[in-house]
Amino acid sequence: MPAVEAIQLTRAFGAKLAVDHLDLCVDEGEFYGFLGPNGAGKSTTIKMLVGLLRPTSGQARIAGIDIWQEPLRAKQLIGVLPEGLSLYERLTAREFVRFVGAMYGLSRQDAAQRADELLAVMALDADADKLIVDYSQGMRKKTALAAAIIHTPRVLFLDEPFEGIDAISGRAIRNVLQRLRERGTTIFFSSHILEVVERLCTRIGVIAQGRLVAEGAMAELRTMAQAGENGTLEDIFLRTVGATHEQLGGGERSLSWLE
Repeated sequence: MPAVEAIQLTRAFGAKLAVDHLDLCVDEGEFYGFLGPNGAGKSTTIKMLVGLLRPTSGQARIAGIDIWQEPLRAKQLIGVLPEGLSLYERLTAREFVRFVGAMYGLSRQDAAQRADELLAVMALDADADKLIVDYSQGMRKKTALAAAIIHTPRVLFLDEPFEGIDAISGRAIRNVLQRLRERGTTIFFSSHILEVVERLCTRIGVIAQGRLVAEGAMAELRTMAQAGENGTLEDIFLRTVGATHEQLGGGERSLSWLE
């Protein structure tokens, strides 16, 4: 049974189709990269898959459970690190992560133990009793990730987890993701940092104008995009989404003040 499944998933905003009859299937234990240009429908798709945005039509399933027909049952299986973080800034990181654990049904003792362990792994233990409002972006991302995985989710959704963070925080997050992957967690990962996607993901899907235009492991994508055996994910991505010469900054127009 797929861990994540979209069946003819569609979302319209007025006359604009943000996601256009998307079919998607992610198997258990995969580290799935979900790529696309700005405005391609990535975040909209993730919001529908996790139950934050109702589809215009189609279905979204987590381990075979329709997230809109059985939302509580499906959401017990997932963790979410959204692009726009929504944290209770007047709580400390320790209070926030424990609170999320309690919301998932953990006992007070288990929530406290797991929160302390997660914050230590994220290198936040020294600052765990500071208010989140005083945290940097990287510290907030790590706090949000700790909260997203405290209940050991079956599927973890990540939307731009490395955006705006430093190398130290990025390494801590990558290490945690690798450990989750090793224990069988399915990870659905959207990012604009293609080098990280290429390094971490076992399979990659590319969306453009709301439709899945390419999917496969790196070797399959290289063949599909005719990028050669040494082609990078950036090469594949640009060919797949049909980036034009002008979009890449190579058009005839020039910047006179740089000449």
